[in-house]
Amino acid sequence: METDDWGFSAEELDSLEKDALNRIAQRNATTATATATTTTTTTTAASTSTRAHAPSTFYHGSHARPIPSPVKPVFESRHAHKVNSLPTASANPSAGTTRKVSGDDTSKTRSIKFFLHASGNVAAKFAYDQVLVGALRKVPKATWNAKERLWIFPLLSLPSAEKFIGELSGSNIEVETLDPLLHRAIAAASIVPDLQDRYDLMPDSIKSKLLPFQRDGVRFILQHGGRVLLADEMGLGKTLQAIAVASCVRDSWPVLVLTPSSLRLQWASMIQQWLDIASSDIHVVLSSYNGSNKGGFTITRSNTKGDISLDGMFNIVSYDVVPKIQESLMSSNFKFVIADESHFLKNAQAKRTTASLPLLQKARYLMLLSGTPALSRPIELFKQLEALYPTVYKNVHEYGNRYCLGGHFGMYQGASNHEELHNLMKATVMIRRLKKDVLSELPVKRRQQVFLDLADKDMRQINALFCELDVIKNKIKACKSKEEGESLKLNEKQIINKIYTESAEAKIPAVLDYLGTVIEAGCKFIVFAHHQSMIDSIHQLLLKKKVGCIRIDGGTPAGSRQSLVTDFQEKDAIKAAVLSIKAGGVGLTLTAASTVIFAELSWTPGDMIQAEDRAHRIGQVSSVNVYYLLASDTVDDIIWDVVQSKLENLGQMLDGHENTLKVSNNNTNNQQQPTRMISSSSSPSKQKTLDSFVKRCSSHNAEADSNHKHPRH
Repeated sequence: METDDWGFSAEELDSLEKDALNRIAQRNATTATATATTTTTTTTAASTSTRAHAPSTFYHGSHARPIPSPVKPVFESRHAHKVNSLPTASANPSAGTTRKVSGDDTSKTRSIKFFLHASGNVAAKFAYDQVLVGALRKVPKATWNAKERLWIFPLLSLPSAEKFIGELSGSNIEVETLDPLLHRAIAAASIVPDLQDRYDLMPDSIKSKLLPFQRDGVRFILQHGGRVLLADEMGLGKTLQAIAVASCVRDSWPVLVLTPSSLRLQWASMIQQWLDIASSDIHVVLSSYNGSNKGGFTITRSNTKGDISLDGMFNIVSYDVVPKIQESLMSSNFKFVIADESHFLKNAQAKRTTASLPLLQKARYLMLLSGTPALSRPIELFKQLEALYPTVYKNVHEYGNRYCLGGHFGMYQGASNHEELHNLMKATVMIRRLKKDVLSELPVKRRQQVFLDLADKDMRQINALFCELDVIKNKIKACKSKEEGESLKLNEKQIINKIYTESAEAKIPAVLDYLGTVIEAGCKFIVFAHHQSMIDSIHQLLLKKKVGCIRIDGGTPAGSRQSLVTDFQEKDAIKAAVLSIKAGGVGLTLTAASTVIFAELSWTPGDMIQAEDRAHRIGQVSSVNVYYLLASDTVDDIIWDVVQSKLENLGQMLDGHENTLKVSNNNTNNQQQPTRMISSSSSPSKQKTLDSFVKRCSSHNAEADSNHKHPRH
């Protein structure tokens, strides 16, 4: 309790001030009244003035302490207005959250309101009253917040507060308490087991690499019983935090990972990288046998007749496959489930939502990952909350009437009691950090690979070209004529260029699929590509999804480029910049975005460094995340190792926590993965030909072909 030099508490001083102002206002108002009432009014004003300047005294021990008289103070002050702007206890008058707890009709009426504070605690608001203050002083861990003029106490102390208020006698007390939905949510959150002691079970190889805010995230998840919505902004390492939590509860494996189809191989690679398990224990369920399997994962087809065997330590399934194999998933009895990009479950009528929900509710531990928790559209959160706490969020109408009123496009499409819902989620199920909140902990630039899954039909032409390339390489080896050798090497370069073009065509569907998840995140991003077909496809996707964007390629007039850049930098509605690596990679400042995506690689690594620095330059106030979209068995295989070597030689190292560029060296569990690197000390900006790539390609031996999932014959 704060006191000043006179011995008054802060709340008593507040009351004295308000009481005096109230009485002065009353006295001034009586000066114009009739003579018949002047005597009475003057007497009252004099009495009021006396009371205001000479508070009554009560004795506590041997010390006399002045206290204000129990006159109800005026609440129209600036601070009271701020408190009133907080969410009310109930948007529905029939909710029954206001009640009288004691007293009779002739006694003084007191009122007190409990609501959920932004700190995650409960706040009590009432006009200063010594009786109510005395009751709240008994509440465990209750403190007076002088700045907001509120009593604050933990969620677990609410029953005690209600009990002490209810035991008061001799007064009519109106209590406006928390809505029943909040009561249930708080009660459910209070009984989950605290698993923080399991934090020490995390392998040191993970623990030592976590950033401070990531360690806090893991502890929060464990503290809340492993049933949490991890809602960190894109690029803050939600995947790594989920894997870290999984490593703390290894006794509850196997783990089921639900994810968009574009991220299946990314999850497999991250699990392989961070956890000491065999690649064959990572099962990936595919609707068809798509993409490459150089990681050595166990691939399972979802269209196989009969039950599907899901006996891996980690089992990765895309949302669109869940309805097809729901029975197999339910019978597997997964205790730990991770639902990545959980906003994919926002539509209550979607098949993937209805099929996934029982799996999520059944699990002992459930982690929902989403960088876009849709706080402005609370109805889209309901199914995710229902998955985490089915006994709390069991009635969509109860939830909708409280948090989803006010929309114009159908039932429950609005938002009401928005701040209360946000506070409730933070207190019980959600942790969310933004880049700006943890910027001091982030490296200035981080690079990461994203592995794409390509369809067989998209790989046929590429495989045919690789077979043709093998024939040319064998001819070069057997050639004895210098003139013939030069002719064959020219053919080799031409074939590699064809592979480059065909790789772009093959990657388009997977790139668009991945960009769909980025669009959902709602952040500004830059996407680079080289081929016109890739640039056109990306631009058309953004237009189709009505995403504000700019496009700069070789056909963009020089005079209009700066105006496009200005639009991207200054207009919130412009979310994406589609740029060609050559035309958009130099001379532009695009620091409004901190997410950079490469749909394709460039033959010249220096071009990609220049392109990255469109966002990573003076004026950037955030950490820049760079994502390289790669597909195995394509031209990316030829380019990537050289790019890695060149970047390292420039000191442009990848994220030190993930080392995701070091693909060849990090696949320790995959003995079939050959290590192919080229050392070079020359600047990548000087590498303008395909010579070193041809040399690298020619150095492959026949045994490397065993790594291709798509046979080349």
